[in-house]
Amino acid sequence: DRQTFHGPVAVRGPPLTTSAHHCSSSTAAMVRAVAVTLLLALVLPFLVTPVASLTFDVAGAKNRPVSKVITLLKDMLKQLEKEAEEDEEIYDKMACWCTTNDREKTKSIADAEARIEDLTNKIEELTAVSARLNTEIKNHEKEVAENQASLDKATALREKQLAEFNAEEKDLLESISALKAAVTVLSKHNAAAGFLQIPSSHVLGVAATLQNELSKHASLLEGVLTRSERKAAAAFVQAPQDYFDAAPTFKQSYAPQSGEIFGILRQMKETFESNLSASQKEEMANQKAYEDLKAAKEDEIAAGQAQIEAKTGELADTDEKNAQAKVDVEDTKAILSADEQFLMMLKEKCQMTDKEWEERQKTRQLE
Repeated sequence: DRQTFHGPVAVRGPPLTTSAHHCSSSTAAMVRAVAVTLLLALVLPFLVTPVASLTFDVAGAKNRPVSKVITLLKDMLKQLEKEAEEDEEIYDKMACWCTTNDREKTKSIADAEARIEDLTNKIEELTAVSARLNTEIKNHEKEVAENQASLDKATALREKQLAEFNAEEKDLLESISALKAAVTVLSKHNAAAGFLQIPSSHVLGVAATLQNELSKHASLLEGVLTRSERKAAAAFVQAPQDYFDAAPTFKQSYAPQSGEIFGILRQMKETFESNLSASQKEEMANQKAYEDLKAAKEDEIAAGQAQIEAKTGELADTDEKNAQAKVDVEDTKAILSADEQFLMMLKEKCQMTDKEWEERQKTRQLE
């Protein structure tokens, strides 16, 4: 019945210890009562004998069978008391082992249950945080994609606007240059000779320029030239030489309008210059608006990317902690199960030990 134990030796409980000492005292009293009875049985015959004839042989008494029985009983009593003390000492140690392990395992089970509850709550919290971070990351990725799409669209529009402006600017510059050359040609001969000294090739070049610009920029000149100016320009384009012949012809009626051609060319040039200036200003405004939009979108994209990186790192850390918590809760459950099984076995063993101790106590009391 001896078991391995650890920890300080402690008494299991007052009832068991008291019972052990009471058993020892009762056994000793019973043995003493038997001895006294035997002694009285031996001495009583002598007490009823006359005093004169009373004698006691001490040496002989020691060798009598009854004396040997008394001595044997005393030895048995001492042996019983010694065995009771040894048994009680072993039982006390066993009781101490039971008490210590019961207390430790009970505490260990309570700690494990509390830890499992804490870990379960932690897992729920980490799972919720993980879900929130996943949603936020997806939202940030969507925002970044939308901002990038807006920037790409704005960039494509800006490139288209720039290409259109460059083409328009080039066209207007060419038109302005051509009109400027035509005005210069006419202005050199306007003052003295009334256009009569202009070479035929120059006149035809001016007419070609006028016809080309009227055709190419018809929409731009809409509302700029009056109806009479358009008729004069059309007549000049059809017969430019009639405006500058030395000998009047039936078409000479247009000659007084020669100065009007000069004015039309200047008006067209000024219109193109004004339109070019407006286009250049519009281009500058479009470029600035694009640069502002680009800077804002790039800032938003950079901020979104920073949020994605930060929350992705936080998500990885959260998922790692969650995984570790799940491992911890499984390990703790395994420890809890082992402790519960051990405690159940301990209680059964200790209850059996208590029962056996009580039975031995009763047996000794009978002895």
